[in-house]
Amino acid sequence: MSSIAKWFLPAGLAAVVALLAPASFARGDDDKSDIVDTAVAAGSFKTLATALKAADLVDTLKGDGPFTVFAPTDDAFEKLPAGTLDALLKDKAKLKAVLLYHVVKGEVKAADVVKLKSAKTVGGESVEVDATDGVKINDAKVVKADIECSNGVIHVIDAVLVPDAK
Repeated sequence: MSSIAKWFLPAGLAAVVALLAPASFARGDDDKSDIVDTAVAAGSFKTLATALKAADLVDTLKGDGPFTVFAPTDDAFEKLPAGTLDALLKDKAKLKAVLLYHVVKGEVKAADVVKLKSAKTVGGESVEVDATDGVKINDAKVVKADIECSNGVIHVIDAVLVPDAK
């Protein structure tokens, strides 16, 4: 799996602008959706939603949590080497390992993330955190932070995180 590089499908500048628009995640405190529903509603995480379903992780990320998810966009999945995503979707165990590498137990907001050097993922491995020039998780840049959900928080990243590909 170390040959796998990054996550999500680039959809062009318009999609990036739409992704970064605060209104796309605006919700009142009383009607926050869970992590999965929030990501689906944003429209920029179709590949992630497909992968979560294929790995049987939808119910987990709709659960109580709290979870922190470093969510790659569709654009990020496009950066994967040709055939990588298809291979992962056919190998449930590897797919699950990659997806769990994006999830940290607990709610870690941006103010806390910038104080970390690393974070242990639900999959058991650690990701590196670098806040010297923006925030990077391994080699992925955080492009939007602190999207609050009923069961945690989403930080949008521009690349797929892959275990052993730091």
